[in-house]
Amino acid sequence: MFVDRVTLFVRGGEGGNGCLSFRHEKYAPRGGPNGGDGGHGGDVVLRASEGNTNLAHLSHQRHWRAPRGEHGQGSNCFGKNGKDLVIEVPPGTIVRDRDRGNVIRDLKAAGESVVVAKGGRGGHGNTFFKSATNRAPRQHEAGLPGEERWITLELKVIADVGLIGLPNAGKSTLLSRISRAHPEIADYPFTTKYPNLGTVGVDDTAFVVADIPGLIEGAHAGLGLGHEFLRHVERTGVLVHLVEAVPVDGSDPLENHRMIRRELREYSPSLAERPEIVVLTKLDLTGAEAARDRIARELGREVLSISAVTGKGIPVLLRTIQDALHSRAEEESQAPSVGSHQRPPVAEDGPSSILKSETA
Repeated sequence: MFVDRVTLFVRGGEGGNGCLSFRHEKYAPRGGPNGGDGGHGGDVVLRASEGNTNLAHLSHQRHWRAPRGEHGQGSNCFGKNGKDLVIEVPPGTIVRDRDRGNVIRDLKAAGESVVVAKGGRGGHGNTFFKSATNRAPRQHEAGLPGEERWITLELKVIADVGLIGLPNAGKSTLLSRISRAHPEIADYPFTTKYPNLGTVGVDDTAFVVADIPGLIEGAHAGLGLGHEFLRHVERTGVLVHLVEAVPVDGSDPLENHRMIRRELREYSPSLAERPEIVVLTKLDLTGAEAARDRIARELGREVLSISAVTGKGIPVLLRTIQDALHSRAEEESQAPSVGSHQRPPVAEDGPSSILKSETA
């Protein structure tokens, strides 16, 4: 089961109570106070881990509570702090406060973590209140409750390249051809129900490709599966737009390309500005070459063509993707850094998700 959004209730552990105690020994009748402090409650921590690919392991448990701190004891024994509760999530998880709607943290890389519910402070025992004027204090404190809140976890796929296009455009077939991923492939629409990842090696480099479920007109407004999964291409550096050269439904491939572009702009104008490689699929069909020439002429740019069945055109496509990623990396490295007088970049907002992943 693939899950890319969950809502959880998290609560930090309660602090332990401070102890009210006095030293009573045979030869120390006025030994004084010796009540120890209570331990602090544990924190609830979210940590990005490579071992997780989606949020399915969190979908069956909605309430998470960290252990409380132990109570203080006599003989100045302090209570033990509660152990932190660490919840593992996939890299690419966005953590939001459900009620306020603000982004708490965007856990983009493995190893990053954030405390979402801090444990309560332990109460002081009566030893803490001892002073020259208060030789036998009877004050002691109860532990404080831990923080609690509802949080929403959303995933955005971490991939270099996103495959987009209409259903049955050949995205899953291409991914299975260039990587070791095994997405479901069939001759009916919406075979892909969730994004699949595959790692592609070219020369001494490698990049991650995400196969996104097919988009249809109105995807930005929630029609089909597009609204749920368009967010998975928001982190990708390059979009590979697959267009069926000779659609089986008789539609115009050029209009199909324009429709998907409109959906991208409606969903996110910044997403529509990403570098795009237009690729006509099913080159082995009659009329595919003529369709490529016409679309390239109308768009005024180079249009690639491939056949995932025969493998024709795929090496050229992989080289083109490699060059596009290299160019984008150079542009980002040359971008001016944020100065002290500038506002820092805001964490990404919007829907999220990571996924069923297979590497080459």
